[in-house]
Amino acid sequence: MKKHRAFLKWAGGKYLLLDEIQRHLPQGDCLVEPFVGAGSVFLNTDYKKYYLADINSDLINLYTIIKHNSSQFISDARGFFTPEMNDADVYYTHRRLFNESADPYYRALLFLYLNRHGYNGLCRYNLRGQFNVPFGRYVRPYFPQAELEWFAERAQQATFACESYVQTLSRVRKGSVVYCDPPYAPLSSTANFTAYHTNSFTAKEQALLAELAHKLAQKKDVPVLISNHDTESTRRWYQEATLHIVTTRRSISRSANGRTRIDELLALYT
Repeated sequence: MKKHRAFLKWAGGKYLLLDEIQRHLPQGDCLVEPFVGAGSVFLNTDYKKYYLADINSDLINLYTIIKHNSSQFISDARGFFTPEMNDADVYYTHRRLFNESADPYYRALLFLYLNRHGYNGLCRYNLRGQFNVPFGRYVRPYFPQAELEWFAERAQQATFACESYVQTLSRVRKGSVVYCDPPYAPLSSTANFTAYHTNSFTAKEQALLAELAHKLAQKKDVPVLISNHDTESTRRWYQEATLHIVTTRRSISRSANGRTRIDELLALYT
């Protein structure tokens, strides 16, 4: 089966882990994702329905617009992918306009532009909620038309929601399957990259997610699969789950030399 890439560049995207995730995801009527991110799992599975949530309001706004108005959006977005737009000064002007705008459609167009022209697929905001990823300096940023069209087609089966993972998990009903891709636990104390939107996903949040997953499986008979780094902490958090170790490449480095192979966990609660 052909693998479909997400139209967004996304640090920590799940494209490389798809085979392993698909292998361990149980069957069900609806796939629920509390941390949908770029949506690689959604785009490469075949459930009847999807409930896709994220705390990032810009992401959910973009997905909702593409679901309901894909042709116009793709046509308008293409105008942001010209040689003139691939310039540092132009990028920073549009980043400022994005941060100043309250118009949902304009913000969606700029979010895609900033994502494909910014540094390495990062999505980062400062404490004031302003997008602050620097210019990426790519030779020719790719306009993901085919990926946008596939997303728009698949989105007709999906409900999108901007909410916390706690809210999402409280809505899950029997017959659903949950896949969680939370901000990853740091591999070391010096690699603490847990800023997610304007919130910080702390060890306390990681432990709460594991607790809620265990309760869902036990009390509602809803299976939950969680991906994370393989560390002492994650093994402690996920001690009630069946653990599968997978090896993947991961880095936030632009250089291919900076991408190392590391172990990750897929924790399955049933």
